[in-house]
Amino acid sequence: MPVNIKSQDEIDIMRRAGGINAEVREILKESIAPGITGIDLDRIAKDAISDRGGLPTFVGYSPWGKPAYPGAICFSVNEVLVHGIPNSRVLAEGDIVSIDLGVTYQGYVSDAAFTAGVGMISDEAQRLLTVTAASLDAGIKVSLAGNRIGDIGSAIGAFGENANMAIIKGYGGHGVGREMHEDPHIPNHGRPGTGLQLKEGMVLALEPMFALGDEDTHELNDQWSVAMSDGSLSAHFEHTIAIRANGPEVLTSV
Repeated sequence: MPVNIKSQDEIDIMRRAGGINAEVREILKESIAPGITGIDLDRIAKDAISDRGGLPTFVGYSPWGKPAYPGAICFSVNEVLVHGIPNSRVLAEGDIVSIDLGVTYQGYVSDAAFTAGVGMISDEAQRLLTVTAASLDAGIKVSLAGNRIGDIGSAIGAFGENANMAIIKGYGGHGVGREMHEDPHIPNHGRPGTGLQLKEGMVLALEPMFALGDEDTHELNDQWSVAMSDGSLSAHFEHTIAIRANGPEVLTSV
């Protein structure tokens, strides 16, 4: 599998793309509250990206014969795991919502996601968010030159297993660059010491996805939204990182 190694100049541009992504995600987090809709949040994201000189990566994206994606964000509520299309659904107290955001700057992509509670949420929902976010941190910490893809998957998956949560094995992370999805694929489970070796200059999006029920999913009629088949709550966190000589650099952090 050909993996693109980025130059220092390319990583510098991707850091700016990631910085815009981080700023816009913070605006979205502050905007999430009972009464707001996915359309509202999508409009906020589009305006904030434009104000910062970026482009919304997801708009018009059409892989694998799918219809062109209409939103700047993915808006996935409760049992919807990923790729939910922004719509007029009104968020209510106790919901959880996953927001996935792509920002392109000078031809390079940044990709990141978070799941947030809407107002007060249940203890189980909060545990799901806490564990999934912590698994992303664990995956980042082992993203070291010389380690392997299996080390990342193992570190992420251990959090789900230890918390008795479903690890969604059909989805995972990926390389990022001029294209939103590049090689390699990065599963959220694996065995240490296996898989492709990480090299300085790789840029990867790590994105753990856990659920409180079973791991089975299905695609909805819009041909984009992926939901948990048992209706259980699901969470999704993601950062774009660069493999550097002195350790991983999170490009999509504030």
